[in-house]
Amino acid sequence: MTTSRPALVTERGARRLPAPVMLLLCAAYVVPGIVGRDPWRNADLVALAQMQGIAEGRLSLWQPLLGGVAVPDTAWLPHALGAACITALGPLVGAPLAARIPFALLLAGTLALIWWAVFHLARTDNAQPLPFAFGGEADPLSYARAMADGSLLATIATLGLLHLGHETTPELAQLFAVALYIYALAAAPFGQRQARLCLILALPMLAASGAPTVALLLGLAAAVICRRSGFAEVRAFVPWAVAATSLAIAAGTWPNAWRWRAEVMTLSDLPGLARQWLWFLWPTWPFVLWTLYRWRSHLTHRHIAVPLALVVAALLANVTMAGSDRALLLAVPGMAVLAAFALPTFKRSTTAAIDWFSMFFFSAWILAIWVIYASVHLGVPAKPAANVAKLAPGFVATVSWTALAIALTGTLAWLALVRWRTGRHREAVWTSLVLPAGGVAACWLLLMTLGLPLLDYARSNRPGADRLAQQVPRGTCLWAPESSAVTVAALEHFGPWTVTAGAQDPGEACRYQLRIARGGARPQALGAGWREHAVIRRPTARDETTVIFQRTGD
Repeated sequence: MTTSRPALVTERGARRLPAPVMLLLCAAYVVPGIVGRDPWRNADLVALAQMQGIAEGRLSLWQPLLGGVAVPDTAWLPHALGAACITALGPLVGAPLAARIPFALLLAGTLALIWWAVFHLARTDNAQPLPFAFGGEADPLSYARAMADGSLLATIATLGLLHLGHETTPELAQLFAVALYIYALAAAPFGQRQARLCLILALPMLAASGAPTVALLLGLAAAVICRRSGFAEVRAFVPWAVAATSLAIAAGTWPNAWRWRAEVMTLSDLPGLARQWLWFLWPTWPFVLWTLYRWRSHLTHRHIAVPLALVVAALLANVTMAGSDRALLLAVPGMAVLAAFALPTFKRSTTAAIDWFSMFFFSAWILAIWVIYASVHLGVPAKPAANVAKLAPGFVATVSWTALAIALTGTLAWLALVRWRTGRHREAVWTSLVLPAGGVAACWLLLMTLGLPLLDYARSNRPGADRLAQQVPRGTCLWAPESSAVTVAALEHFGPWTVTAGAQDPGEACRYQLRIARGGARPQALGAGWREHAVIRRPTARDETTVIFQRTGD
């Protein structure tokens, strides 16, 4: 029934977020972290090493081995995209930046697709606000645009997207694919040809990016949602949903991407899983819970059912993969869409509480970043600098005037945003998410300017590689048996050394052997005919000991 719609929005409440402000906010969120940083340990570094190896012709696209050893959970489509950009742009800007450019565009595309998805979903009759007795309610298009602005702010404000969304990993291609999926189903009643094309692309792309099971689940959900729709145009989408699912199955089967990754979780794992959901999906999850409560009579309607299907599939993947945060990343678009539909149901007191919490929370973090920066460079106050010296021994602070100017500009922009929001600007439906989104973008900007040298020192393998280069000439063969993919990727990228990671001795061609042990253990050489050559410790990993052995005949 029409009267069951909980949204109440006035004509003034449907104001747009000014386009220049939106673009600047997106730029402040997407661009920092692309330029001037090393690839960081774990997935970011491993993916870059694979893309670089493919671009140089050393590795196969279908099975990009590192050190001769297979790496699990590879995805051919994102690797091909990164390798192509490294080939085209690498000689001009370097491999790391060249590989990041397409993934930054995928993140920007994800933001755009979420905006357009909510714009189309909010235009449907069941998602529209209630009309007022004497007029003055928002018109459908203005309301849809304002709701779309709210979904964009909710996406930027989501904490879990901040780090993983700026990596060069297959999960970012998966994120774009699920955003394309939501857009396709949202636009089904309005632009059939475009929506069908997007659906046909979304699910195979998701499967080819390393998530074929999620693609299968979403394909089945799309068929059910379209079949139950009250729009004839949407019901006509059922064959296209089946075709897209079939293509996704083929895309996952061809490079043999189907793998059993499920891990059994116990009751003792549930508190950790709950904590992960609470912080990763903050601040959207309270909005989503409120949406599901206020729109509870509309759960089968498209503006709720489409994003909810994606959230459920992502949460199931997260649980079955033992709490993988990379599986949880796929819930972000659906959570942002659902969070947007909570906005027109809030009371002013709720909006004010969100504003005050966001203002104090992010202002405290911004102040903390500046205090640590001042302490490291000026010595005042002394305690933060002492903590940095303890956690990152050997770190030498340097001043970048460009980074300092950008950080000052970002801080002033945050203060201006707080001043604007605490003024008499309460009409727009999206205003309660302005400070959370602006605070996340400002903190990220400061971390990627003021804090980048320290983060690079702590999270990059370059310091350890530089110490290794003093003992082993760069470019030589290095046998690193039983080493992790991260170690091999670091040696190949930051050396570069020619690395063999298999258990079998590669012979006289490799004069050096590298072994790593953790927890205070002393690693021993694998096989006979080796003598200890050097002991190396990474500055920020005290529990890790790296020993270099040399053949006794050298």
